Amino acid sequence: MKKARQSSISIEIDKLTNSIENTKSGDIFDTELIHLTLKNSIEIKKNEWQFEWQKEVKFSSRKV
Repeated sequence: MKKARQSSISIEIDKLTNSIENTKSGDIFDTELIHLTLKNSIEIKKNEWQFEWQKEVKFSSRKV
């Protein structure tokens, strides 16, 4: 049986906000959340992320 690969992200969350905020400059960026589907996941540029978007969206128990 193939073992599932585990990975982790090492980040510090300093506060929760309703948008993306640059903590050094204080700049706030408009943020829009959308439900990702397999169809629109192909628009994501793979080399910009360390996350397998298309793999994750295939799990029916998850919302991406």
